[in-house]
Amino acid sequence: MDLKLKGKKAFISGSTQGIGFAIAQQLLNENVEVIINGRQADKTQQAVKKLRKQFPERTVTGIVADFGNKNEVEDLLDNLSGIDILINNVGIFELKDFDKITDEDWYGLFTVNVMSAVRLSRKVLPELLEKNWGRIVFISSESGVNIPENMIHYGMTKSAMMAIGNGLSKLTKGTEVTVNTILGGPTYSEGVASTVEYLAQSQNLSVEQVKSGIIQQANPHSLLQRFIEPNEIASLVTYLSSPLSLATNGASIRADGGVLRTV
Repeated sequence: MDLKLKGKKAFISGSTQGIGFAIAQQLLNENVEVIINGRQADKTQQAVKKLRKQFPERTVTGIVADFGNKNEVEDLLDNLSGIDILINNVGIFELKDFDKITDEDWYGLFTVNVMSAVRLSRKVLPELLEKNWGRIVFISSESGVNIPENMIHYGMTKSAMMAIGNGLSKLTKGTEVTVNTILGGPTYSEGVASTVEYLAQSQNLSVEQVKSGIIQQANPHSLLQRFIEPNEIASLVTYLSSPLSLATNGASIRADGGVLRTV
């Protein structure tokens, strides 16, 4: 299927690995010019080199910025222009009991997970509306609907992303600009993989046994019955970035593997 994305330009926050990197790969495959982002210069450049090797005829660059650092974010925004597709993907999380979550923890997750999307959207949305075409996609989580008891501050940020995405969509009325949110489920990213491999080694089990055990313990009612692969989230993002998805706007769309049990 031709998604009609040739010539578009995308920025993906937090995209040197995992879901963000998979989104970059799929957009490049659709002939989109891609700007990736990471906190560390070396890692960002390595990711750019890897993508250029995979897609030698495409245009891919990187911008280094830590979304927890206001000065770095302001520098990034000053250098961001001509964006057609904004993917608000960057995010951090931690497991912590509610009574142990400090004010700094709350503010830290909110700054990176929510304010990154606010600041990027505030920069990009007016330009999209002016040219009457564009896409903004928020990468949220099923944890924004079913708040984990040991990650309440994380779940709060993912709920906030849905609210902001829905609110921004109302500003696009009558245009060819859309704003949507994806609710991802348990995804086998690099961070998860390293943890699984460590547990497998320490418990003398196979990686597949540990992966299956985690799903059965944490999400026994999952319809997929396995971790989601980053490219499976990226496929939905790529469609929502396309002109073909114009009728989908203001939506929170699940790519959660059937973890959520509500209608």
